[in-house]
Amino acid sequence: HEVAKAWNNESACVGMTVGGLSHHLLAQAGHVVSGLDTPPSSEPPIALLDHYARADWVTAGHDDEANASIRVRADDSATDGHATVLAQAARSLAHLPEVLGAPRSPDSVYIPWQGWSLTTDDFLATRAMEVVVHSDDLAASVGVPTPEFPDNVIEHVVHLLCGVALRRHGQEALIRTLSRPQRAPGSVAAF
Repeated sequence: HEVAKAWNNESACVGMTVGGLSHHLLAQAGHVVSGLDTPPSSEPPIALLDHYARADWVTAGHDDEANASIRVRADDSATDGHATVLAQAARSLAHLPEVLGAPRSPDSVYIPWQGWSLTTDDFLATRAMEVVVHSDDLAASVGVPTPEFPDNVIEHVVHLLCGVALRRHGQEALIRTLSRPQRAPGSVAAF
């Protein structure tokens, strides 16, 4: 209800509406369905952290094309309103059990918007990270509590975020942030 009322307002993700953020969040189920419904790639998968090292949006500035285009596409996809976005998400969610239960051989999921492949587990970790992070963004956007996720999901997402942060900021910064806040740098954000 809060999301529908705020649909056209700016979200906690500056430059993206609540509707655009909602679409981006809910589209993750569609990405899983389309990724796993596509035959496995013959291209060998890259490592999960290499995926984030290669992805332009990770190190691009807020207004750089890599990030601005994500916001524009999300906002454009939300213009038909919350009912349409929810209906699209419901269709994707209905197909998730089928695609998640299907074996893949070779175990490789091609990511067309990036141009490389990941293993199924790594691909699902990227989508889980998007869901967890953007669920918090959406909750902050409309003033509701952040949803709680199962421990096994959060453990994978935190591991992923720490791995990206470690590569970006180094051991000292990450260790100090996690254990000695008095000596911590200003930020060790993964993205």
